Amino acid sequence: MPQYAALTYTPDVDWSAPEQAEEMADYGRFGTEHAEHIRGGQVLFPTTTATVVRVTGGRGGEVVTSDGPYAETKEVLSGFYLLEATDLDEAVKLAAEIPAAWNGAVEVRPVIPL
Repeated sequence: MPQYAALTYTPDVDWSAPEQAEEMADYGRFGTEHAEHIRGGQVLFPTTTATVVRVTGGRGGEVVTSDGPYAETKEVLSGFYLLEATDLDEAVKLAAEIPAAWNGAVEVRPVIPL
């Protein structure tokens, strides 16, 4: 069965903080209700914990790192699910149930099997 990455874009918050408990409960319900379709996923820490890595000059060049997010945006990549669905229509239906779709966005992309 095809797999789809459901990338969640939400406000840049610390999802482990107590004030996020109610919304995290919504994610827990999504996970319970759709467990047969979920093959993996994680929640990401805020972008303030990010490190951006670039290599100047291509392979073998100098490795340059910088703190913080890649870009300043209102919504950030905050997590993902790896979903198994019969087709894109079913994946979109599942994505609409992810709480991030209610106050942010969920990007659905087919996964290329390696």
